[in-house]
Amino acid sequence: MTDSTAITAYWDAAAADFDAEPDHGLRAGETRAAWSDLLNSWLPSGRSCVLDVGCGTGSLSELLAESGHRVTGVDLSPRMVDRARAKLSAAGLSGRFLVGDAAAPPTGDERFDVLLSRHLVWTLPGPEAALAEWVGRIRPGGTLILVEGRWRQSGQSGVPYAAGAETLPWYGGVTAEDLSAAVRPLVTELRIEPLAGDAALWGGPVTDERYALVARV
Repeated sequence: MTDSTAITAYWDAAAADFDAEPDHGLRAGETRAAWSDLLNSWLPSGRSCVLDVGCGTGSLSELLAESGHRVTGVDLSPRMVDRARAKLSAAGLSGRFLVGDAAAPPTGDERFDVLLSRHLVWTLPGPEAALAEWVGRIRPGGTLILVEGRWRQSGQSGVPYAAGAETLPWYGGVTAEDLSAAVRPLVTELRIEPLAGDAALWGGPVTDERYALVARV
C-alpha cells in the first residue's frame, strides 16, 4: 500500500526539475507543436471545458488554453499546481488549478466536455475505480483522452517512487490492450492511437509502448 503523504512529497520534490524532460516542459518548438497538433486533433471543434487530471506543471493545460479552451487542472502536489498557475499566468492565459486527488477530482458536480490524463493511471491504487469516476465527470457525448504507455521502469534507476509503489496494479504503465479492456464497458466508442513512432512528442526516439486512448462517452 502506498502512502499518499509520501507520494505528494515525491512529486513536490520533483516539481522544480519536472519540466527539464522534453515531453514535460514542452520547451522545444518541435515537441510543443507536436503535442499541440495532437490535442487539437482529439478535442471537439469550438470552445470546450476540459478537466486535466494529474496536470503536473500545466504544460498540456497551457496548450489547451492557448487553443481557447476552458481548463481546470487537478494535481495532488501543491508545488506542481503552483507551477501550473505560474506558467499560465506568465503566458497571459487563464486556467483553474486545484490541489486534490486526481482519482476523485475536487470539482463537485461539475461536468466537462473533455477529460484528459497523461501518464497518470500507473500511479493510482485503484485505477479502474478512477476510470469510472472520470467517465462520470464527462457530459454525455463528451471525450475521454488517456495518454499512456507501458515502460520498462518507473522512477529513477528502477527504484519505486514511493514506498509500496511496486504493488500498484499498473505500476510501470499499462498496455493499450489492458487499458482498452478496462475502459470499453464505460464508453460508447473507443480507439487507440500509437504514439511511440513520433519522436517529436518525446524529444527523441522511444522503444517502449506509448499510445493515446480516445473514447466517446
